[in-house]
Amino acid sequence: MSHDGVGPRAVMRSVAFLTAGALAVTALAGCGSEDPAGKPLAGADIRPAARADVADGGTLRWGVDTVPATLNTFQADADATTTRIAQAVLPSMFRMDSRGRPVRNPDYLESAEVVDTEPKQVVLYRLNQQAVWSDGREIGAADFAAQWRALSGKDSAYWTARNAGYDRIEKIERGKGNLEVKVTFSRTYADWRSLFSPLYPKEVTGTPDAFNDGARKKLKISAGPFKVKKVDREDDEVTLTRNPRWWGAPARLKKIVLREVPRDERISALAEGEIDLAEIDPGAAERITVAARPKGKGQNEPLMGPGDGKSGRSAAEALRSWAVAKGSDEEAADEEAAEREERAEAAAEYAREQKALAGFEVRKSLEPAYTQLALNGAEGPLADERVRRAVARALDRKALAEAVLKPLGLPSEPVGSHLALSGQAAYADNSGALGEQDAAEARALLADAGWVPGGPVKEKTKDEGEGKEAAGSEKSSGEESGESGSDDDGTYIVGEENDGNDGNDGNDGNDGNEDDAGDDGKAPRNSATLDGEGQLAHDGTARHKQGGAPGAYAPKGTAAPANAENAPVAKNGKALTLRFVVPSGPGSDALRTVAERISRMLKKIGIRTEISKVDDESYFKDHIASGEFDLALYSWPATAYPATDARPVYAKPVPGADGSLNVAQNYTRVGTDQVDQLFDQAITTLDDSERSALLRKADSRIWAAAGSLPLYQRPQLVAARKNLANAGAFGFRTPVYEDMGFLKKGAQGPGKSSPSQSRLN
Repeated sequence: MSHDGVGPRAVMRSVAFLTAGALAVTALAGCGSEDPAGKPLAGADIRPAARADVADGGTLRWGVDTVPATLNTFQADADATTTRIAQAVLPSMFRMDSRGRPVRNPDYLESAEVVDTEPKQVVLYRLNQQAVWSDGREIGAADFAAQWRALSGKDSAYWTARNAGYDRIEKIERGKGNLEVKVTFSRTYADWRSLFSPLYPKEVTGTPDAFNDGARKKLKISAGPFKVKKVDREDDEVTLTRNPRWWGAPARLKKIVLREVPRDERISALAEGEIDLAEIDPGAAERITVAARPKGKGQNEPLMGPGDGKSGRSAAEALRSWAVAKGSDEEAADEEAAEREERAEAAAEYAREQKALAGFEVRKSLEPAYTQLALNGAEGPLADERVRRAVARALDRKALAEAVLKPLGLPSEPVGSHLALSGQAAYADNSGALGEQDAAEARALLADAGWVPGGPVKEKTKDEGEGKEAAGSEKSSGEESGESGSDDDGTYIVGEENDGNDGNDGNDGNDGNEDDAGDDGKAPRNSATLDGEGQLAHDGTARHKQGGAPGAYAPKGTAAPANAENAPVAKNGKALTLRFVVPSGPGSDALRTVAERISRMLKKIGIRTEISKVDDESYFKDHIASGEFDLALYSWPATAYPATDARPVYAKPVPGADGSLNVAQNYTRVGTDQVDQLFDQAITTLDDSERSALLRKADSRIWAAAGSLPLYQRPQLVAARKNLANAGAFGFRTPVYEDMGFLKKGAQGPGKSSPSQSRLN
């Protein structure tokens, strides 16, 4: 999974934490008549078609990130492809609808409801009487019970990555008949719908050996519209075929082949006809969009620029190349001729690919996941809540969302919740608990924490007296604010160039909240001055320290130099510089762009950042999980069960028996007792509206603690063959695999690709 879409659910780490102080939070949304959950910002884009318009047969070749190491979704190394396979071949009691909310899956369930709450919660499942495993056996209570025992956490012989909810079950038994399953909980569990999705047969979960090893490479028994035919790790493919015992609507496709294709090779794979469907990056999406345009005047320009087409060389450069190739210097001419031949071949290949890509289209939506800025509160400057809040108040989250999503034609609203996305039951925009972008307030928070303009300490020389004060502690901003803070050792420090428009907030290069000059045009409105202790006065003016050395401090009311508000802030002679870690892989371009924009925004309040690009494979293990960062960007999924799934992400770290700190999935190491208590209340509250209110309250306090800042919902870009129906960018919705297929010839409409391109067989 790319780091802009990271969804690890069971990674454990250890480091310290910082609790949030007593902060006022906004009134809970939802008190009025309007539902604060709103609607999804973007719907699914799958080219929906009636099953009658979809041809019977054909093979869908689906490009994926990996051939999974395991087919068991409950193991630690399960990945997104594991989930895709499970959705197609295994029972799922509930699935997600277009709003990211759980709905009963009628192929498996006649009904499921809480039938008792006193003295204990009891859920009764009534199964579809046609539901059977691929070996002909009925799906029943024995399968539910075996999965509960495997995932309860009571038997350490089972290597499980998660057991949330299963650990609250007391017993499972048959109801009045084979089609009823009665589940009794020892402790009330509000997210009971999350259980048994997927459901494995008892042959997989019945013994530790079968669970740990048997289901890693094979699934001999399944119960979905498809079954696993073959896992070929040599050819990097997993083949799914129709399940002949499937009782639901018959699968339109004969086969689905999930083929591992690296992201940077997917354009070529699409053009070569090796895959029909695959998630792609924005650059690939642009190529497909250009290729699909109607050919006419103004519609046929090469994507890479004039000259040599793919090379992007200008006309002048192309002319010079021709002159050298035809010149009298034979050696230079031969070299240039060879290069020209290579460029011509590349251009021809590029043109051939573009022609082939005309048979595809880009389907786009927003993933059920959001990208956030994580602030490590374990140690260093960000251990101070005021500094974290200053970072938050410096950011224009709307501009960051627009930078990523607007060029893609997707809604670019910033995410307002840590626990849900727009449209989901628990969603409400609670960012008001932290406050909107306000550079002046951010500087005041830094000053209150002791970080003031001045720059780093200058080494004393023999000529300097012992009583001379270090720069950045007692000096006024006017004396040292001109220090650039730039490095000479190659460290990537963003923002040491001039303060021109950075292109991210649409303003004139200032902080986005104020003009450089005050209302009277005489001095910058935010030209903060320092008091005698190096602190900002609350009214933005200097408090003169009585008894100070004459001339050491500017008279009260003296305007600071231009751009003084952008001067590096320092404390105890040390400049405030934060380590910003980003992945270096080709699929993380958007993250690096966002990191640079954030760095420029922070520079405007005096915070410098050192951006470190690290290998994708070591990004989480060696940096995020180990706490080796101040700032980092990664993504979290927004599930339908935040009381269960989000709790370990925001729970207060707790000391272990060995003295270390268990932070679960709380990478930021920021947590509070109050947030934990609200999660605990939510997980035992069966009333849906009351539970949503508790989760929104918890989210407000998570915002106030400023350990993480949701930025934008992740884009979902999918390349799909034009005549492929009911597949593409699914958004929240669980894919309906039996409805996927290639349109019949008569149902395609004008300009659509031929069925022969889809390899119907």
